[in-house]
Amino acid sequence: MTLQDTAAGWRADAAANAQRSLPEVNATISVPPFGGHWMRRLLAFLGPGYLVSVGYMDPGNWATDLAGGSKFGYTLLSVILLSNLMAILLQALAARLGIVTDRDLAQACRATYSRPVNFALWIICEAAIIACDLAEVIGTAIALKLLFGIPLIGGALITALDAFLLLLLMNKGFRFLEAFVISLLIVIAICFAVQIFAAAPPVAAMLRGFIPSTEIVTNPEMLYIAIGIIGATVMPHNLYLHSSIVQTRAYERTDEGRRDAIKWATTDSTIALMLALFINAAILIVAASTFHSSGRTDVAEIGQAFELLSPLLGLGIASTLFAVALLASGLNSTVTATLAGQIVMEGFLHLRLPSWARRLITRGIAIVPVVIVTAIYGERGTSQLLVFSQVILSMQLPFAVIPLVRFVSDRRKMGDFAISNSVAAVAWIVAAIIVTLNVKLLYDTLFGG
Repeated sequence: MTLQDTAAGWRADAAANAQRSLPEVNATISVPPFGGHWMRRLLAFLGPGYLVSVGYMDPGNWATDLAGGSKFGYTLLSVILLSNLMAILLQALAARLGIVTDRDLAQACRATYSRPVNFALWIICEAAIIACDLAEVIGTAIALKLLFGIPLIGGALITALDAFLLLLLMNKGFRFLEAFVISLLIVIAICFAVQIFAAAPPVAAMLRGFIPSTEIVTNPEMLYIAIGIIGATVMPHNLYLHSSIVQTRAYERTDEGRRDAIKWATTDSTIALMLALFINAAILIVAASTFHSSGRTDVAEIGQAFELLSPLLGLGIASTLFAVALLASGLNSTVTATLAGQIVMEGFLHLRLPSWARRLITRGIAIVPVVIVTAIYGERGTSQLLVFSQVILSMQLPFAVIPLVRFVSDRRKMGDFAISNSVAAVAWIVAAIIVTLNVKLLYDTLFGG
């Protein structure tokens, strides 16, 4: 398969030769026929965006948001807004790729690049998924300790039990899986809504935080945290995930049907990512109004935040709500990361493993370093491991973003569905920003910049 293929030829080849992405759920969710009420069509497409949004508020995001809010108040809210706008664009491009070509991003890479390149991309992506799972193990283990007093090692081992969670949910149907994820997202949103209400942040200062400040660039420490926020926000495996799960809808595989599906899938992901914006902003706002305003600018770890929230807010349930939201975040991230792992393995290698086997392998690889580091270095070691997992994720990001933008801007692959030159220019600028900031974050982390 070469870059000279037309979009129609690429789709025909996908239908004839390649297995469908997530074949067990592909095109299993019915869509109302054209002419139906717009609300029914929107509801039919709602779901994939929320699965994707989970990656934008996983435990890896919490540390950067907490550090930014406690140290610099509301200033970095503008960075959260910027990174969310970047995410909205990239996820819309991922959905477009899947709907137009009947391929997920991994399958598109396999059809375009040589076998050695694809194998390297798969290895890099697997490392990112394991790193993401590492953050989820740590986050879930911390939540279990905060809520039930379970030691971190015990909590990490307990997370192995969720190996069968995705299998159970998928057996009940993809809509059930989406409902589970959305329910936990609602729990997280409610928990932080209560905390924001209790914190009562000054509205004017909060709104000013969404306006970019030159201090973000001129203050090295603030710039470092800002880069961390962006690096922790845009998750590489989400691009593979979204390009696949949009194909669960049984839209008409015609130009008209695809155009309509792109519209509703983009609407779905945009709405869902606005919820992610609220939750990430809420974490930072709670940290700013609770810790920064009281002079506790050193709060950067989840355990510290838990211990201080209730006393500083004067709300006994605040810390419990914080831990419940963290547990819900860890469980949600578990489901989506496992699904992404299945997609990249099948897409790059055409290799299928039972869901339970795939989950146990990935989770096992993530649990081992958590147990070892916790036994040797204690809680501080797991906090550093959480940061390390975000560095691994940042290393993989360019290898997902660049092929995605390249594919959707190529008329030889996308035909009339290729993005316009202006959108392509914005997408390449976003890709360049993300790559540059992540390279800097990686360099600073490794060499102490």
